[in-house]
Amino acid sequence: MHASVTILTLMTDWSKNILLLLGLLLPFSLVAGLKPVKPASQEVPAKRVPPGMVYIPGGEFYRGTQPLPPAERDALPIRSIKVNAFFMDATEVTNAQFAKFVEETGYTTIAEIKPKAEDFPGADPSMLVPGSVVFTPSKDRVQKWAPGSHLQWWRWQPGAYWKQPTGPGSSIEGKDDHPVVHVAWEDAMAYAKWAGKRLPTEAEWEYAARGGLAGQLHIWGPEKTPGGKHMANTWQGPFPISNSEEDGFTWSSPVKSYAPNPYGLYDMSGNVWEWCLDWYRPDYYKDSPDENPYGPRDSFDPLEHGVPKRVSRGGSFLCSDEYCVNYRVGNRGRSDPMTGLNHTGFRCIRPVGKDTVPVELGGVPLKQK
Repeated sequence: MHASVTILTLMTDWSKNILLLLGLLLPFSLVAGLKPVKPASQEVPAKRVPPGMVYIPGGEFYRGTQPLPPAERDALPIRSIKVNAFFMDATEVTNAQFAKFVEETGYTTIAEIKPKAEDFPGADPSMLVPGSVVFTPSKDRVQKWAPGSHLQWWRWQPGAYWKQPTGPGSSIEGKDDHPVVHVAWEDAMAYAKWAGKRLPTEAEWEYAARGGLAGQLHIWGPEKTPGGKHMANTWQGPFPISNSEEDGFTWSSPVKSYAPNPYGLYDMSGNVWEWCLDWYRPDYYKDSPDENPYGPRDSFDPLEHGVPKRVSRGGSFLCSDEYCVNYRVGNRGRSDPMTGLNHTGFRCIRPVGKDTVPVELGGVPLKQK
């Protein structure tokens, strides 16, 4: 996602780059051709794998990607990173799963809470109502890279939240198996804690997404549509005017609509963006630890100073060859952790053994649910 879409941006100055907030301006990238680093030989009895999750063996991988200019260079340097074993949700968290969480806890998402005027100085009072950010196709061709052009296809929608993904009158009826959206980072963290899990670190996410493959542009190999077959839910056609639905979908798709990666994970490319635990910094890959990194201590986005961002990965159904290729496995995204979007969801992980992430930063206590 991206540089993120903030509520303040949408409520005050529409000339700011919301797409940056939504993560649609991430690099067009090419992955370096590297030899795979094999996972450590670890096995876990099937009876120990939590329901709905898959076992990801610990090991090493080459993290990062070479950008194709003029893209950002935030996924460099490419280097070997080691992560411990963990369990990961086989799919993105679905509407049905999130509904169970809300039913049992009474949780209210950020999109359902009225913003406070003191938190959004200068905002139009009429916009200070519960809501979220929604994509709206443009009627005409636009200069996609012109300043402010993104304002033609993103809008602040009062009343939009996870049960009403495009606003009042919309519904998730019949979409229990679609990924939940309009969940801010804090909402995802609350769900993860309830489930006895946590969000993946960015390193864990990319390691799992690659599935043991190295030097590949996509999670399945070098070509986007091998043999003409669509491998993920992305945008086809002129963006942002019309999606030709060559892959069968306009918006989100049911989880497991496409083949899993070698580890058995679905939708690690496209469908919806997925929150990670880490703060975002474009220089973090240069300074991060080689083992079990869990992100920098703070955030810095050179494209939007003063707005902290959390990492998101995987791209979404809005990623287009004309504008956004963040369905590629090495590309990074970021967004405002307090903002929900209709192309953003999440999945969780659970460590095998003691978590290397401190509990105060979102790690899972040794005694798990």
